[in-house]
Amino acid sequence: MEFFQVVKERCSTRKFIRQPVEAEKLRKVLETINSAPSAGNMQAYEVYVVNDPVRQAALSKASWDQESIVEAQVVLVFCTHPELNAERYGDRGRDLYALQDATIACTFAMLAVIAVGLACVWVGAFDDEQVWRIIGAPAGQTPVSMLPIGYPDKPAEPRTRRSLDSLIHRVG
Repeated sequence: MEFFQVVKERCSTRKFIRQPVEAEKLRKVLETINSAPSAGNMQAYEVYVVNDPVRQAALSKASWDQESIVEAQVVLVFCTHPELNAERYGDRGRDLYALQDATIACTFAMLAVIAVGLACVWVGAFDDEQVWRIIGAPAGQTPVSMLPIGYPDKPAEPRTRRSLDSLIHRVG
């Protein structure tokens, strides 16, 4: 799919059908994550692939019962790995760059999901500690987003966006 079409078709999908995600499509999404830019190319993030219904139910509960997590065939959990940036960038790398790296990786994943014909939704509302325990992440890693992935139950609805005039501010 052409890049601008992918961007145009991307939307938040919260309802999925029970159709397995093909391994090759998931692999393309994961390879795209690995291509995401990061501070100093340190890739200060980790991605946990969850496709166990029991863990997905626990993740849903940890996110205040967001049903998309249990309806999806796969959930990617993006965590910071701040110590990968700390030596080179100090506190800013630990506190900011690792967070940026994880969110950029999740954004790349979202676009790849659309490109391979799947759908997803960014989930950022959850109890960090519960999610951390559910995925079994090592100490020091913090969950920052979850991405439920699957086949949508219906086509995306057109959405309105802010006008460029209200969004873009030219300086100088």
